[in-house]
Amino acid sequence: MRLSAKESVPVPWKNGGGTTRELSHRSELGQMIWRLSLADISRDGPFSAFPRLCRIHTIVTGRGLSLVGGGVTFLAKPFQPLMFDGALQLDAELVDGACQAFNVIYNPDLVQAEAEVSSAGPIRTEKGENVLFVLTGELDLGALGRFSKHEGLIMEDPASGQVSNGGMVLQICFTPV
Repeated sequence: MRLSAKESVPVPWKNGGGTTRELSHRSELGQMIWRLSLADISRDGPFSAFPRLCRIHTIVTGRGLSLVGGGVTFLAKPFQPLMFDGALQLDAELVDGACQAFNVIYNPDLVQAEAEVSSAGPIRTEKGENVLFVLTGELDLGALGRFSKHEGLIMEDPASGQVSNGGMVLQICFTPV
């Protein structure tokens, strides 16, 4: 399944602190397994909590943000996936202006999720359900297609390709628990 932020309509957050584009989600029997979105964060404020779920938050444009609350502080830096408990009540403080973040919200009772950013060169997926999302540059997966900034693919079969033009690709792998 192909993903494109350009084809997803931005919707405002409940707290008005930004907008998000839902790129895809998977649910089964009315229960969310995972959700992928691209959020525009335009001001400081409360961060949405997702009880009983986990998050992976990756800054894709801007300088990042600081997440503070519940006795913890996280610094979300560009192109560095940050994993944390979705139930945490956190406040976000922007670092030097607005930013954009790719968010993975998933149910840890149903799947495990891992994320990493790969830079220019060969790229390969293994077993499990994989998401490849281009942060910069381009991704060529041969017969599966070519992808540019803020486009990607969800697939279950292993694949390989090439990241080029100064590219960075976010790779997420979901495996059943």
